[in-house]
Amino acid sequence: MKSNTSISKIKSEFSLQNATSFGGVKIFLAYLEKIKLAQAMSSLSGGKAHNSIFPIHRILLYLVVGWMLGCERIFHFRKLQHDALLNRFLGGRCPHYSLLYKELGRLGRSCPQLATELRALNQEIIRPCLPVNIILDLDSTVETVYGHQAGAAKGANPHKPGRKSYHPLLAFEGQTRLNLNAVLRPGNTHSSTNAADFLQQTFELLGERKVKYARFDKGFGGEDFYSMWESKGIGYVGKLKWTERLSKEVQACRYWTRYVDGEWIIEGITLIYKATSWKKARRVAVIRKAQAFENDQGRFVFDTDWQYEAIVTNLEWEPIDLWRFYNQRCCMENYIKEVKNGFSIDRIATSDFKANELDLLIKLLAYNLFERFKRDCCEPVHRGYSIARFRLEFFHCAATIIHHSRAVVLKLAKNFANRYAWKRIEARVTLLE
Repeated sequence: MKSNTSISKIKSEFSLQNATSFGGVKIFLAYLEKIKLAQAMSSLSGGKAHNSIFPIHRILLYLVVGWMLGCERIFHFRKLQHDALLNRFLGGRCPHYSLLYKELGRLGRSCPQLATELRALNQEIIRPCLPVNIILDLDSTVETVYGHQAGAAKGANPHKPGRKSYHPLLAFEGQTRLNLNAVLRPGNTHSSTNAADFLQQTFELLGERKVKYARFDKGFGGEDFYSMWESKGIGYVGKLKWTERLSKEVQACRYWTRYVDGEWIIEGITLIYKATSWKKARRVAVIRKAQAFENDQGRFVFDTDWQYEAIVTNLEWEPIDLWRFYNQRCCMENYIKEVKNGFSIDRIATSDFKANELDLLIKLLAYNLFERFKRDCCEPVHRGYSIARFRLEFFHCAATIIHHSRAVVLKLAKNFANRYAWKRIEARVTLLE
């Protein structure tokens, strides 16, 4: 309908009832019902009666959905409190955002076993998606804090030098993008601090699932760390610090194998090397690369142009294969970027350390649920979407809930751009057992 009425003359009134700004999230909420997440969460420790107004599973469900919908801080949950669709999903009423602060703090103080239960629940969620042979990628990240949070300390902080931070340790599965385990640590800890205990906990969570390969950067290492992989028969590939002692041994090597001879020249060699802190010698693959220069007399490379990388391993692969396999670990930086930008793991919720660890585990649980949802219900073209893009294209859609002929209908905007793809996802969710 055409109209020449100016915007300033259009009357305004707040009278629309049973409305939601996130009508598209119905497909995800229906998916949570299909996998019976609420029932699984109802068995978690929470120190509250099941008939309380907001039992533990409703609090956790609300947090998961809020992080999915783009809340960066708990204060942002206030925009969801009166959403008609979320109220119906949570049984008629959403808790006030201030209650979320109190509940996280209470759970952190009085329910020390809840973190273990959340890790076990996370494993149950991702178990159907894990491959037979797991590739474990290990890394840590820095979360800057801007207050006096418990456990925060000054450490290596490349983004905000001198500020206090947390230094969580994360384990991802390299083929499926799924988070296997996480632990929150003070900011003054080294990357490898308590890494062996963390990995042992991860192995126990995985149970009978076999870890075939492991990848890690030069922040992790040491005799005990390498011996753990070797004792379990796991093939590991880890970046090694380039030291002067290692450099001298490499310079003595003459017979390099050339793998690529184009604009970039890449050569490799293997040697048996024993660092001063190791109890035994180990296989080290060294890759060097340099950009070739051309003139009228041909192509040449200066000795000073070589860039060296060393990889310690127990695998009998060619150096170029080890190097390429390790480089695939770089995708983990994208996974960490996704959980930071998409699920706000770097936005610290409370001043209590244990509560903040619970918040980290809940956010990573939401991340895994999103990854499993894409795998189970979305088309291949949508499985690579980040959560920010998925929200924009599928979740953000004005809608109202109406009751008609004893039926409840969610009326979404007629001109919703992705309505056909959305309907196909909804059909897949309906077909789930």
